[in-house]
Amino acid sequence: MEIEILHAKSGKQITRLDHVDNYSTVLDLKKWIYKQFPRYYPARQSLRLEPKGRNLSDEETVRSLDLRVGDRKLYLRDLGPQIGWKTVFLCEYAGPIFAYLLFYLRPAFIYGVTKTKTHPVVHIAFACWTFHYVKRVLETQFVHRFSHGTMPIRNIFKNCTYYWGFAAFVAYYINHPLYTPPAYGDLQVYPALAGFVINELGNLSIHLAFMNMRPPGTKTRSIPYPTGNPFTSLFSLVSCPNYTYEVGSWVCFTVMTQCFPALLFTIAGFYQMTLWAIGKHRNYLKEFSNYPRSRKPIIPFLL
Repeated sequence: MEIEILHAKSGKQITRLDHVDNYSTVLDLKKWIYKQFPRYYPARQSLRLEPKGRNLSDEETVRSLDLRVGDRKLYLRDLGPQIGWKTVFLCEYAGPIFAYLLFYLRPAFIYGVTKTKTHPVVHIAFACWTFHYVKRVLETQFVHRFSHGTMPIRNIFKNCTYYWGFAAFVAYYINHPLYTPPAYGDLQVYPALAGFVINELGNLSIHLAFMNMRPPGTKTRSIPYPTGNPFTSLFSLVSCPNYTYEVGSWVCFTVMTQCFPALLFTIAGFYQMTLWAIGKHRNYLKEFSNYPRSRKPIIPFLL
């Protein structure tokens, strides 16, 4: 059969694909387009049934698309230059480590002060911050299994600006010679530190559970349920407990440091993770008819 490929915005014909059969996949079509137009490598293409329709997955077959005889056409949208998710994650998570290190290790360079007495919480905050982002780098390398291979290259600049900028903002105030320690001293610092560690372990546990749910090299999706790890019991209450634990970590970090920029970072992160969690929760409900309706996206019983 023959399929006409049209530009999603202009509606103009880009090409015609000949000798397509019912068992050809969307990925096969993308590869054939790429052979004719090397600029449009598969990751850059979005094929759709309608100009503003949903993006067809690579695994769908021509037969499943139910194209009408005599009017077999698909719309191609150029997603622009792409970059791997892993590359973006490694950049956005490694940057905050070095940004924070600059303020922590070189106060004379930043503040013009050679010797200053620092409160123990300054060192604890550095250890917590570094632990979190080293964990994220290692998870990106060894734990995360991405359902999408690439994202628009512009995202690396946006994401890195967010993470690196907040790292510098938070580090500047916590490591400042005039930094004011928490009002309640150790009674405030150490319980919050314990909460931070617990939430970090919970976040790691959820990421490991997600990894075990998806066999290597596949895009398999299934309903997440608690495992033998007690930290995963939060799956019974929310769809994205990894975000719940992450927000918990930064709430504890904010309480521990009593730092306003840390509070702003926590609020910004909570807002963004809430949007992601709501989107993923809705996808679960659409994809699985037996998905537990009692679950909330990110905050148990509330949101």
